[in-house]
Amino acid sequence: MELRHLATFTAVAEEGSFTRAADRLRVVQSAVSAAVRNLERELGVPLFERTTHRVQLTDAGRLLLPEARRTLAAAAGAREVVDQLRGGLRGTVRLGMMQAQRASAVSVARLLAEFRAEHPGVEVELRVGASAAHAADLRSGRLDLAYLALPTGSAAGLDLLPLDAQNMPLVCASDHPLADRAEVELGDLADETFVDTPPDWGNRIATDRAFAAAEVARTVRYEVGDLGSLIDFVRHRLAIAFVPPSAIVKDVDLRLIPVRHGPVFRTSIAAPADRRLGAPARALLATAQRQASADALATEPPSTPQPPSRPGS
Repeated sequence: MELRHLATFTAVAEEGSFTRAADRLRVVQSAVSAAVRNLERELGVPLFERTTHRVQLTDAGRLLLPEARRTLAAAAGAREVVDQLRGGLRGTVRLGMMQAQRASAVSVARLLAEFRAEHPGVEVELRVGASAAHAADLRSGRLDLAYLALPTGSAAGLDLLPLDAQNMPLVCASDHPLADRAEVELGDLADETFVDTPPDWGNRIATDRAFAAAEVARTVRYEVGDLGSLIDFVRHRLAIAFVPPSAIVKDVDLRLIPVRHGPVFRTSIAAPADRRLGAPARALLATAQRQASADALATEPPSTPQPPSRPGS
C-alpha cells in the first residue's frame, strides 16, 4: 500500500470531489482516479460511491479514512525528525484567516513575520474564509490551524486559544430614534431592521446566539460580504447593525450604543482536538501562543504599590 495512494484517497474523501482533490494535490484528475482505483484494487473493496453529482465514502471508505490519516501523520512525523536532523524544520502549514480580520489583538502578518524569521524552511498556505467554514475544514483535515470568531458552543471538536474579546455595540445612524440612548437591551430591538454578514461569519453567529439566548426575534433584511458595506448600509439609514468596535472608524454620522447582554466577538486560533498536529503547525501555534502571552502582559494594568508596613503592625 503506497503512501501516495492513501494521500490521494484522503484528499478525495475530504474534498468530496475528484476534481477538487486534483487541484489540492496539484495533479491531473486522471492521476487521482488512477490512484484511487489502484487502492481499491489492492484492498478488494470500493472506497467511494460515484455519481454524476457527488462522491461519497462507502462503509469501507469510512473505516479506512481515520487509519489513512494516522498513517500519513506517522509518515509526516518521520520526515520531520529527519528534516530537523538535517538542520531545520521544513514543511507546510495550512492556516485559515477570516475574511474581515480586524481584532485589535490579532495580526496575521506579525505572526507570519516572526514565524518566518524562526523557521524559514516552513511554507504557510493562507486560506481566507468564514469562521464556520474554517471550523469544518479543521475537523475534516483540510486546514491545520485557523483564526475563528466562534462561541465555545459552536467549536465542538476544536481546541481554541483565545486571543481577543470585544463587546459589540449597536451601530445606528446619528438621527436614528435610538441614537441618544445611553444603553439598550436586545428586547428593544425586536422591531428594528438589521444588516448583517452571512450566517457562517463569526460576528453573525455571535449575534444570532445572543438574540436566541434572550428569546428575541430580529429581522435581518440585508446580508453583505464585508464590514465596510455593512457600515455603509447603516450610514445610509437602511438598517442598524452589530459590529466589532475595532472595525468601526469614527464617523459623525454613526452612533455606537452599548447593549446589555449583547453579543461578544471572540477571536481565537483553533486546532483540531482529535489529531496530533505536525511539527510545522505545532511550531506556528507555539509562536501564536507566545505572542498572545506577550500581548496579555503588555495590556495588564500596573499593580498599585502597597505602602511599607510599620514596625510592629
